[in-house]
Amino acid sequence: MKKENLPQDKSALETLTRELCYVKNEDGKYTTGLSTGWDVKKDALDNAWDDINERVRNAAELVRNGEMSPIYYFMEKNLMDLTLVASYTGFWKITIKRHFKPEVFKKLNEKKLNNYAKAFGISIIELVNFKG
Repeated sequence: MKKENLPQDKSALETLTRELCYVKNEDGKYTTGLSTGWDVKKDALDNAWDDINERVRNAAELVRNGEMSPIYYFMEKNLMDLTLVASYTGFWKITIKRHFKPEVFKKLNEKKLNNYAKAFGISIIELVNFKG
């Protein structure tokens, strides 16, 4: 692709980053150029974010319905999985799954709640007083 043909389509990341691409200059030699993105990539990213937002909405609904604890919501909201939450908190994955149960979550002591709050970058109050 010639440098002057490098796509510069609008995207959600255009103000944050540019993508380095190899292009041909006017002499036909390879060089680098920066692109803000192109529509195909933008559409793929938009679809991925739509999926993520749907997962977060579903998690919030499960917490509001009393089916899951706020830990599940904040894990989804922070784009984390069980392995990552376990590495941040020091809890085993099976323990975290137990903490997803609202009746178990209500009995967690302050130290355990603090581990989760730190992992999610929130306060204990935000964790226990879920407003999602």
